[in-house]
Amino acid sequence: MVYGRLLRVEKVTVERRNVQLMPMSLKEEIRLLSMVDILGPLSAEQMEDLAKRAPDTFLEEGDVLYSPEEGVERLFILKEGRVQLYEVNAEGDKITLSVIDEGNIFGEMILSGQSLKGLYVRALTPSTVVSLRREHLERLILNTPEVGLRLVRDLAERLHDSEARYADIIGKDVPARLATQILQLVDSEGVVSREDYRIPNHYTHDQLGSMIGCKRVAVTRAFRKLEEGGAAELDERRIVVKDMDALRDMAEAS
Repeated sequence: MVYGRLLRVEKVTVERRNVQLMPMSLKEEIRLLSMVDILGPLSAEQMEDLAKRAPDTFLEEGDVLYSPEEGVERLFILKEGRVQLYEVNAEGDKITLSVIDEGNIFGEMILSGQSLKGLYVRALTPSTVVSLRREHLERLILNTPEVGLRLVRDLAERLHDSEARYADIIGKDVPARLATQILQLVDSEGVVSREDYRIPNHYTHDQLGSMIGCKRVAVTRAFRKLEEGGAAELDERRIVVKDMDALRDMAEAS
């Protein structure tokens, strides 16, 4: 199940569904699978067998991997990239429920406790995904029980993180929510230099708004306050944190 519902924003536009199969060497496929924590207990032979059974799907930025019409019971492994899980409300706004980073799992499978009911999955960056059918996952768990144990641990940690994130945002004004979200992005993907912290992926104000539960215009006003406070700025459409202490202070403000 996906937890941590974060409210609304971002109007739905026409989605591209240009999912492609891209060739990748078996060695590279195995290397990427070996970086997925729940697959760590697999032997080299098992890893190779999995790579052969589950072909890769390559997504360009903006491609939709999954929609509510699918209803297919599969578990996805994000080998490379970053994807957004969201739903659409009655007004046509997108509500971001989770952003998944490479090396993690998500999907629609009762066996694993995962659910995408009513959700879309869209690539935020070029991404490589492999999907497992129920019988594949059952075989992995029966042959290597440690995979099942790691899967349970992963789901428990994700629930805890989502609940903590939601609790951290509730009750804050928009600038504080935005500062909190930027701190989380710095923690998950930030690149540190002598002078600043840079977030390499581009996030539109619509996307940021869907993560913190507000409209794009509110994000624009809030980011202006972060700039005025010397905490952050935009450089070639990427977020740059200039003063981490100032950003933390703004995140704690109510």
